[in-house]
Amino acid sequence: MHRKTTQRIARVALALCLVTASAACSNIEPWVKPYERDRLADPIMFLDHDPVSTSYMYHVFESREGARGAEGVVGGGCGCN
Repeated sequence: MHRKTTQRIARVALALCLVTASAACSNIEPWVKPYERDRLADPIMFLDHDPVSTSYMYHVFESREGARGAEGVVGGGCGCN
């Protein structure tokens, strides 16, 4: 009885693997239609509340850390450019 149960579980697992493998080979289609993508580009979809301030703070961080190579940006100094 134990052997039949093990064989049945193995068959079900094999069937699930085959179904998963065949689904992975299927044609991938985009979920978002081209005419719906403008909604995703809306500023309300950004996680940042103040993108201008974040851009400025990132620029300052780049300028300060550029001398040490933290972000991979060449240069350093005050960031006045």
